[in-house]
Amino acid sequence: MSPYVRALRDAVGDQLILLPAAVVLPRDEEDRLLLVRHADTGLWGLVGGAVEPGESPAMAARRECEEETGLQIELGPIVAAVGGERFEVTYGNGDRVAYVATVFEARVVCGDLRPDGVEVDAAEWFTVPRLGTATLNPFCVNLLSDLGILPDRSSAGT
Repeated sequence: MSPYVRALRDAVGDQLILLPAAVVLPRDEEDRLLLVRHADTGLWGLVGGAVEPGESPAMAARRECEEETGLQIELGPIVAAVGGERFEVTYGNGDRVAYVATVFEARVVCGDLRPDGVEVDAAEWFTVPRLGTATLNPFCVNLLSDLGILPDRSSAGT
């Protein structure tokens, strides 16, 4: 948890806080999407996180990608800006966050794929069909569904 969010939590406890965020959709030459598995939940999710004071969403997107995956990226266009109830998260400790996220396409320019081992315990490239059977966190499901990337999960029984 960043010092900024820690200070907010010290003031408001686990009450809902609104946080700006950046999400990255890195794709490889085979058009696979990079996802990360969150160590605390075991669920697959998107690369990204909170925008820190003094950062732009683009700066946060690049920082989060490098921190979580070891990869440096070139950002492409903004493909969405999302928020609202479907992008609220309640963490295991009870902390509640409502994210308003800027979503970027991206491509890897250098680095070796390696999860950070703290927040993220795995990072893998997913084909669209594999996304349909992966154990995704709700934020990821909602965003990929909104973008028309996630296949219909009803046929997969999830």
